[in-house]
Amino acid sequence: MPIYAAPIKDTQFVLKHILNLDKYANLPGFADATPDVINAVLEEGAKFVEQVLQPINLSGDREGCTRHADGSVSTPTGYKEAYRQFVDGGWGTLSAPREYGGQNMPHVIGTAFNEYLISANMAFAMYPGLTHGAISSILVRGSDEQKQTYLPNMVSGKWLGTMNLTEPHCGTDLGLIRTRAEPQPDGSYKLTGTKIFISSGDNDLAENIIHLVLAKATGAPDTVKGISLFIVPKFLVNADGTLGAKNGVSCGSIEHKMGIKGSATCVMNYDGATGYLVGEREKGLQAMFIMMNAARLGVGQQGMAMSEVAYQNAAHYAKDRIQGRALTGAKAPEQKADPIIVHPDVRRMLLDARSFNEGARAFTLWGGLLVDLAHKAMTEQERQDADDLVSLLTPVIKGFITDKGYEYSTTCQQVLGGHGYIEEWGMSQFVRDARIAMIYEGANGIQAMDLVGRKLAQNGGRAVRSFFELIATYCNDHKSDDTMKPFIAPLEKSLGHLQASTMWLMQNGLANPDDAGAAAYPYMHIMGLVCLGYLWAQTAKAAQTALAGGTDDPDFYANKLIVAQYFTERHLVETSSLRHKVEAGSKTIMAMAANQF
Repeated sequence: MPIYAAPIKDTQFVLKHILNLDKYANLPGFADATPDVINAVLEEGAKFVEQVLQPINLSGDREGCTRHADGSVSTPTGYKEAYRQFVDGGWGTLSAPREYGGQNMPHVIGTAFNEYLISANMAFAMYPGLTHGAISSILVRGSDEQKQTYLPNMVSGKWLGTMNLTEPHCGTDLGLIRTRAEPQPDGSYKLTGTKIFISSGDNDLAENIIHLVLAKATGAPDTVKGISLFIVPKFLVNADGTLGAKNGVSCGSIEHKMGIKGSATCVMNYDGATGYLVGEREKGLQAMFIMMNAARLGVGQQGMAMSEVAYQNAAHYAKDRIQGRALTGAKAPEQKADPIIVHPDVRRMLLDARSFNEGARAFTLWGGLLVDLAHKAMTEQERQDADDLVSLLTPVIKGFITDKGYEYSTTCQQVLGGHGYIEEWGMSQFVRDARIAMIYEGANGIQAMDLVGRKLAQNGGRAVRSFFELIATYCNDHKSDDTMKPFIAPLEKSLGHLQASTMWLMQNGLANPDDAGAAAYPYMHIMGLVCLGYLWAQTAKAAQTALAGGTDDPDFYANKLIVAQYFTERHLVETSSLRHKVEAGSKTIMAMAANQF
């Protein structure tokens, strides 16, 4: 059976030594997030996911969800009880505003817990996951009445939320949406249309589901500029807050998927369903992007979280599986063979995953902190800087981390050999669950194009210039430290490859958009590697400082240095070959006629 233990100590290390959370104690929400409180959240959260969610992960994958004749959906055995405990424990309220029943803790703390939730049971995590995004959209764009009507119950977990964009004929090109919204005399709208791939579209966990739906109101342009956003509850809400009649929205079917089978991914039919406009008419995309950006950061974390649980199971197997002898002589002479952990190639696979996981954990938590600072930093300039940076890095977190998370989940499956291919060992599920993260919330090729086509040029390139300055300043501050040279010199070189690739895009991408399209994917990966290289350099410095100061856990910090060196030697160097891919342009890619593929 699969195992999972939340990496509490590593999370604590990142929060304390890399993000330096203590220095933000003067900001709203941070004052109450003392080290003791944070540790209690992480430890209790770990107990919940390890004892309640992980045990029903494999069984939930086997059972899946069931749609009944009346259009209702049942989740796998154990999910309802687990969700009740999730709500009773207040786990969905961690970083929500206090005025709506939340605990008002920093977003980065909710991000830390969310990793544990995903690793333990990604399908279950989907149910509360999108609710947070829906809350964000209503908070920013909703009316005061809408906030009071929906947010308290959504924050508590009594009600869940969804995001309805995709239709059978359109995904990324939202201008093709056909769902229509007809205005009513009372100010509401009647929505008619079909949405597909709707996570948590229907379920038996919550008493109501608040759908956020993109549609075109009567008379609106039949383009992307005509899209509005609507709240469409499963059950209408009476003036006193009680639930009223069932709305005209139902689950037409459940998608039969490769993974996350415990998550109800639904086809949703809107048949004159009552909806309420969120924000202004024909400004729906701006409102929905608030939810989508929050979701993309969460999806990026899914890639890392799946790789983490896959790594834990692979490492456990490698230390236990007896097979062959070490190349340098028997390591367990009292046995007929050595454990496979002695073999360099097995260690390569494990260190590939571990060096990614720990770097990506720091990356996703940094993203969580930037979200906090974009809203809560002391000055307008600091808020702008944080917002610029998280906007630039969101497609990298989503695209790069999910690409690598799937790759290393598969690598860890390989460690188990034939057992990795057998369902009861759980590795197949980790691989299958990880795969969707590369696809939804904007497929990773779209993330790369968002980075290159929108984020680099935004505000005259202000964000990317600040990013380059951040990395360059860190390198300059530490390049004279002999102990840091093994990390700083490669990081400087990789930053140079990223800067040169950026310049190439500026010189060629505008003249030939196909060049930008061909370069986007490798460019996204160069930026991802530079981000991890930067975070690993900080990790190495923190580990050196701890060891020099006489830590009570020298093995932990010594291992940090080993893994930092491994990433720097084996993976950061890939920026060179990726730069060559960027600069290869689009000529060969576009040379063949379409009918020759």
